[in-house]
Amino acid sequence: MKLDIIFAGVGGQGIVSIASMLAFAASEKGFAVKQNEVHGMAQRGGSVACHVRISDKSVWAGIIPKGSADFILSIEPMEGLRYAGYLSPSGIIISGNQPVKNIDYPDENRVISAIKKHEGSVVIDTAALADKLKNTKAANIILLGALIKKIGLFGPEMESLIKKRFASKGESVVDINLKAFNAGMSNI
Repeated sequence: MKLDIIFAGVGGQGIVSIASMLAFAASEKGFAVKQNEVHGMAQRGGSVACHVRISDKSVWAGIIPKGSADFILSIEPMEGLRYAGYLSPSGIIISGNQPVKNIDYPDENRVISAIKKHEGSVVIDTAALADKLKNTKAANIILLGALIKKIGLFGPEMESLIKKRFASKGESVVDINLKAFNAGMSNI
């Protein structure tokens, strides 16, 4: 088993957090894991990407070669397209629909249409789901749930990890993140 996943978005969206959560869950389950943060996270709003490689064999390199990613999880649609060249022929983009317009942003409908041209790729209405959860910051956990559903592994491990990860912030924060995760799992 081998999974190569690129997490993409902009600074402040929780890209590094969800990538590390998946890497930790895979490691806890006994898989070999490499995680590499590729672009600068120093600036809020700047491009951020993490490469996560998971395998039942040793993983030697942390960077995913172009043309070999199984998944791109993109919180922001244009960032998903930025990394589309990394997809394998059967690779899938899972993206949120909320653009971050901190640049001269192209027509968002064209961006979303371009994502959907990749067979099996999906754009999830994270805006509506986050609004329903009354938490505008839930997009990353919603998309993590969708990714976990597509992968078909780590569901119980991720729920346990979410509980641990957010426990210090209180029961209501744990609950909202579990609901976000399950919303993502249900929307694939």
